[in-house]
Amino acid sequence: MKKIYYHKLIRDRIPIKIKKSGSQARYRILSKKQFEKELYKKVGEEASGLLSAKTKGELISELADIIEVIEAIKKFKKVSDKELVVAKKGNMKKKGGFKKRLYLVWAEDTGYRTNERKYKK
Repeated sequence: MKKIYYHKLIRDRIPIKIKKSGSQARYRILSKKQFEKELYKKVGEEASGLLSAKTKGELISELADIIEVIEAIKKFKKVSDKELVVAKKGNMKKKGGFKKRLYLVWAEDTGYRTNERKYKK
């Protein structure tokens, strides 16, 4: 049977689903450093799923996936809910929220750099 190479972090029950389907697969246990790196990559993977959500149900499922990965990162990095609430409040005070639906078209270069990736249109 043809093999598909995924090279990505998967949920714990995926091997069971693969086996039940009659397929075979190869897995490995990641080191803590590898696991952390793959968790961060997984957030991007799951977030990209939002773009393909067409129904409210699909959107809810994609949001749940993102939250699950974030919860795993919180647990792995020992980040408490309280720490996140404090950071969220600080970010809200410093940067605000999204109520105004503002879209930045351009700004003069002052040297400020965000942590976002550049996306092609």
